Amino acid sequence: MGLMLLSYLGHRITHLFITLFFVSFIVFAMVRMIPGDPALVMAGPEATPEIVEQLRASLGLDQPFYLQYWIFLERLRGGDLGDSFQTHQSVLKEIGMRLPATLQLAAAGILISVLLGASLGVLAALRPGRSIDTLARLISLFGVSSPTFFTGLIFILAFGYYLRLLPFAGSGGLRFLILPAVTISLSGVAFISRLTRSSMLEVLSQDYVRTAWAKGLPPRKVILKHALRNALLAPITVIGLQFGHMLSGVIVIEIIFTWPGTGKLFIDSILFRDFPVIQGLILAYTVIFALVNVGVDLLYALIDPRIELG
Repeated sequence: MGLMLLSYLGHRITHLFITLFFVSFIVFAMVRMIPGDPALVMAGPEATPEIVEQLRASLGLDQPFYLQYWIFLERLRGGDLGDSFQTHQSVLKEIGMRLPATLQLAAAGILISVLLGASLGVLAALRPGRSIDTLARLISLFGVSSPTFFTGLIFILAFGYYLRLLPFAGSGGLRFLILPAVTISLSGVAFISRLTRSSMLEVLSQDYVRTAWAKGLPPRKVILKHALRNALLAPITVIGLQFGHMLSGVIVIEIIFTWPGTGKLFIDSILFRDFPVIQGLILAYTVIFALVNVGVDLLYALIDPRIELG
């Protein structure tokens, strides 16, 4: 098992480097298709053409595309993402200061999605057609159909402005995390609860579960050990995808709740045509998403020993 795990991890790391190479090329090319010249944005509308050309040369934007990309790869190989056009600081440092807050928000959102979504799905499957099943369907419908930014504004008005139960701007502790985390988790709760419900209903109709009931095993043991463990494989796939979805959706949530993550940094870098920051953020998101997928695959093998890591 140990050798198989090492072989699997080596295989996935190799794929990660290949993925990063293609993603870096696509992102490097696409950011240069964004309308607007970074040198002109930095110099201002009243700058002379000579000043703009000098800025372009200092930023390396006067070089051919293939040479710019080669220099970028050389720096990336040494762990250097370049310097920000806007702040002139290391992109790695800029991202490192803000990424932990984004990961904290995304992790809290996925945790709420898993706990609430799986619990609702299991309860709905155990009592189909009952009130809990109806409640789970309503929550799923609201989570799927309601835009995240709209839900966030509703929560700000309801719990922050009128009821004054929770802070709705900035950071500073668990209370500041609740509203944005719950907002971003709603779509995950919807998908996970629906998938858990359908998986549980399918598993509960299997012969081995009926045999466990016939043996007189405690309900808790039948549900948790025999049914839920086998029903979790499908929701786990959604968990990995939802985490990637949250990393992209967290940008809007951070703007709404003024959360000090990478969201505002990403928006500002696009407006300022800050190519190194845009490239660095997308590469960081790619690495995180790939690592989450590896973790999901490992969970498959942990939950069901019949699954081999290939």
